[in-house]
Amino acid sequence: MHRSASRLTRVLACAAVPVILTVAGCSSDSGKDSGSGGAKKPSASSSAKPSAKASAALEKAAFATLPDPCKSIQAKTVETVVPEAKDKNGTATKSNDLTTRASCSWNGLDEDGLKGSQYRWLSISLVRYESHASLGSANKRAEDQYNKQVETAKAAEGAHDVKAEQAGGIGDQATSVVYGVKKDVDFFNTTIVARTQNVVITLDYNGAAYEGAGAPDQAKLLENAIAAAKEAVASVAAANEQQKQPEQQASPSAQ
Repeated sequence: MHRSASRLTRVLACAAVPVILTVAGCSSDSGKDSGSGGAKKPSASSSAKPSAKASAALEKAAFATLPDPCKSIQAKTVETVVPEAKDKNGTATKSNDLTTRASCSWNGLDEDGLKGSQYRWLSISLVRYESHASLGSANKRAEDQYNKQVETAKAAEGAHDVKAEQAGGIGDQATSVVYGVKKDVDFFNTTIVARTQNVVITLDYNGAAYEGAGAPDQAKLLENAIAAAKEAVASVAAANEQQKQPEQQASPSAQ
């Protein structure tokens, strides 16, 4: 009887071992899932950290080309702004890439006999920027250049009585800089710096009187400069619309 009881005790003890091992195994597997074994779950810090290869996408430049600078303002505007222009078609500056940088200028001397002569000079410069991974977006690059051009105008050599102010209604942002320069006669200068998207336009306009003629009206010079600058801004948009039309005609229509 004693021997049978002892044997029964040993059987029950052995039967209990697999149960303990199973429980222990489950506990161990659970630990592997959450720790060093099996597939690891990404930590909050690692999942929130962006990939080293990821970079912010740069915006596409709004304008892909520039207009002919000598046609960026209307012929009738040239006649008004530069009376008796030597070349009404303007003189273009050479450029390696006219879609990126272009400029044109006009000058003329309007003689009025004993009343003297009026001299006028107009120059329009256009610079276009593309988005660049290391230099920034096209618009930001253009904005930086816009600010530099304004400061350059205010620091013109020999300038006196400099007055700079915002010029509304010209592109995305514009500034007029008015000043005088003493040469053989008094020159009155107006510079309009404007930005339209990724293009910067710098318009320089000045006038002087000779042989006893009355000094140029500075307010009128500014008015003419603003009118010409608005046309130049509009010509940028028009040139890019013209470029899009052939591309749209060449590409198949969306189904």
